[in-house]
Amino acid sequence: MHKIEAIIQPGKLDAVKEALIEAGIEGITILEARGHGRQKGHTEFYRGREYSVDVLLKVKLETVVPDSMVEAAVSAIITAAQTGSIGDGKIFLTRVDDAIRIRNEDRGDLAL
Repeated sequence: MHKIEAIIQPGKLDAVKEALIEAGIEGITILEARGHGRQKGHTEFYRGREYSVDVLLKVKLETVVPDSMVEAAVSAIITAAQTGSIGDGKIFLTRVDDAIRIRNEDRGDLAL
């Protein structure tokens, strides 16, 4: 199993959710996040004054999938979230040793 963490632009959330559902991914955790990468934020004008916004609003998606579904999930995220511009986000893959469903104690792929 692998845990997939994707940090994406908020405007791409619905498209990424739909793409993951179409790929057969059932469970997704969605978190609001703030941060910056290479773009280091941007400047905005409010009431004639310039402000520097150094942390940008992002969305973090987390899901754990069987090894056989990792590439399909990653491909779905990239296809739905990619704009070709700086700030599209990142995907992180982490190996998961076990998963346990609390309700009935299913383990491994059955718990997903």
